[in-house]
Amino acid sequence: MNYDYIVIEGNIGAGKTSLSKMLAQKFNAKLILEQFADNPFLPKFYKNPDRYSFSLELSFLADRYNQLKKDLSHRDLFKSFTISDYYFMKSLIFSKSTLQDDEYSLYRQIFNIIYNQLPKPNLYVYLHMSTNNLIKNIKKRGRDYEQNITEDYLRKIQNGYFDYFKQQKDFRILVIDTNNIDFVNNQEDYKLITDTIFNKEYKIGTNRVLLK
Repeated sequence: MNYDYIVIEGNIGAGKTSLSKMLAQKFNAKLILEQFADNPFLPKFYKNPDRYSFSLELSFLADRYNQLKKDLSHRDLFKSFTISDYYFMKSLIFSKSTLQDDEYSLYRQIFNIIYNQLPKPNLYVYLHMSTNNLIKNIKKRGRDYEQNITEDYLRKIQNGYFDYFKQQKDFRILVIDTNNIDFVNNQEDYKLITDTIFNKEYKIGTNRVLLK
């Protein structure tokens, strides 16, 4: 199936950015990567989440909206399609896990005002991994500010994504269980996940695939 706009997402450490880069190179796609490394609140949040969670989520909301609005409104005629390693809804999922109820209520009001101004993907791919495997990947890549992330926090994020999938009826969601494959270092696994994304038909709503 042909797509104009694909999103690759997953929990922290799932490999979404690696896969997005690999697919963009293979298919000559326009690549949109989340610019989180420059966020000054991120290291502060991991050290003191209660104090910096609202500032962090608001800054992410603004950054994600501005980037997606800019990059999705200008199509590159020399690229086959657009692929992004995040979707705007990510803001709502993460904020629900980090904010207090009153903060989240205010945050959601702001989110709802701007959400419908952005295009929806033709296919949304979620890379699912166990929290244990996510922790292993986080330790392996060695970002200092991520080393205090707990399995409990990752589990909250994971539950947030799955709660969102249950409510989503507007576009195709493909949940791929990647616990048993290594698409970064194994060429056969990479071909398997590529075929799963591009060579099969999926219905509107949530579709689940286990790769092994």
